[in-house]
Amino acid sequence: MMERKLLEMADEIKRLGQDLRVSAEQLEHLESDAEEARIRSMVSETPLSEATFHEASRHAEAMRKHHDDVQRRIVDLETRQNELLDRMFGE
Repeated sequence: MMERKLLEMADEIKRLGQDLRVSAEQLEHLESDAEEARIRSMVSETPLSEATFHEASRHAEAMRKHHDDVQRRIVDLETRQNELLDRMFGE
């Protein structure tokens, strides 16, 4: 029972690790887009460029929240996995 739970946790950590890497790449791209939009909005000072900047910033923030959530889930699973290992080995 405990071994199966450990294997499930390891699989989930692996899956989340892959998700974390993908979200980190996407976050980097979205933050770069938002920064470019910010500069364009400062230079052109038009309502459209300002709206584009705000939209790009919202997308980057949503990805940042997702990335942070995945990181928290990994830490939580690793903690639970360590606790389970401690119980298995009586430490």
